Parts: sequence; structure tokens; C-alpha cells
Amino acid sequence: MSILFHTTEVIILNANIIALSNQKGGVGKTTTTVNLGVGLANAGEKVLLVDCDPQASLTISLGYPQPDKLPCTLSTLMGSLMTDEPIIPSEAILHHAEGVDLLPASIELSGMEV
Repeated sequence: MSILFHTTEVIILNANIIALSNQKGGVGKTTTTVNLGVGLANAGEKVLLVDCDPQASLTISLGYPQPDKLPCTLSTLMGSLMTDEPIIPSEAILHHAEGVDLLPASIELSGMEV
């Protein structure tokens, strides 16, 4: 269950979170994520894919070949949160023709790790 705060109202959302991770490269994390996400979207589920990799493989595979040129990414939102700036998460979410939404990554995410 997630809680979203909007000015004075509290909205409680029911959500399932599926995380795909493996420290080793080349094991199919991106391919599995795209296929699972699109499959769930085709089954009528609302799907938000969050690219947490500074290499932005998920972002690139969904048709955004230059993620570093996107105006707003996961690292942009994280930076705003860390400096107490207001954020509007929807301005970073990209809508894909396959029915999934994407919160993209960029190389800036590597700087957030330190």
C-alpha cells in the first residue's frame, strides 16, 4: 500500500511492486522487465516501469535513444527531493505505445550514488 500526499488530502493507493534485480550484467533484466510490463499492460493492468540504472537500458529499449537529453528523469526527481524542491512526478513519466508508463533514467543517476 502506498500513501500519496496532495496538499491537504491523503490518497491511499493499492499497488503491487515487482522488482527485478541482479548484480550481474547480461542476465536479461531489461528484457524481462519490458516483456513482463507490456504483458501486464495487455492484461489490463496499469504499469509504471522505473529505470533505476544509470546506463538507462530500459529507457533506451523503450524508444528513447538519448536519455541524457530528456528534460526530467528519475535523477531529476531525486535531486529535487534532496533539496526540498517541490516535485511533480507526472512531468517525468513517459507514456509508451505498448500501454506502459516509464520513469526514465539517465547517466546523472550515477552521481546520485555518492
